[in-house]
Amino acid sequence: MSLAGPTTGSRACECQGGDSQHAILYSLLSRSRGPSPHTHCLCARHRTVCLRAPQQTCVAAAGVLAKTVAFLQYLPSFALLPPGDQRLLLVNSWAPLFLLGLAQDAVTIEVTEMPAPSMLKKILLEERSPEPQTPQATLAGVYRLQCCLHTFWSLDLSPKEYAYLKGAILFNPDTPGLQSASHVESLHREAEQVLQEALALHHPVDHGCFGRILLVASTLKSISPALLSSLFFHPMFGDADITRLILDMLLLT
Repeated sequence: MSLAGPTTGSRACECQGGDSQHAILYSLLSRSRGPSPHTHCLCARHRTVCLRAPQQTCVAAAGVLAKTVAFLQYLPSFALLPPGDQRLLLVNSWAPLFLLGLAQDAVTIEVTEMPAPSMLKKILLEERSPEPQTPQATLAGVYRLQCCLHTFWSLDLSPKEYAYLKGAILFNPDTPGLQSASHVESLHREAEQVLQEALALHHPVDHGCFGRILLVASTLKSISPALLSSLFFHPMFGDADITRLILDMLLLT
């Protein structure tokens, strides 16, 4: 599915407009039932999607997750931190680190819209499906994810630069509850310094490259861990807690 940018803004949901016969029908039939749940929205930005080729893409995602865990396992500065700080940093950063892994491995993502049940049948028979435990991926969420990946691809980072950027993201001194926040802050500054030095060698005439990379990296937090779990790991692991899985792999539970 080719993803065009979903419409955003503060205006009312598009499916509440008067142009759609389905929206009118839904409004008439559900008037006595109160506001409709978010899952029944007809807007493109709220439509749920799934991977077009789940087996191939999920295998690639599992490989990225394994590399992310290996990165943490073989990072001495991380292993020397108190176990509690390791857990807090991991919970805070696994999703951005995984996203950087997707970008580094050039994992492409193609999705298809999930078939929706008959709205008329659901309303007339009052057949409300139970809410899924894992939030389903939406077209808008996947679009943001793809935009993020394409932006990183345009930066043309080297493997070393990706590693240093991962270190800067992992060692976030603003993570709440850290015992050794000052040490984590020094590790964060060190990672940013070596990243800046590597960029100076790779892009000697582009003096704004470092700032642009940090700006792009700040957008990683806009991609929710729930979206990543639903899109890449739910087909393989069901409703398993991916954070708990990573902690188990690192023996931090």
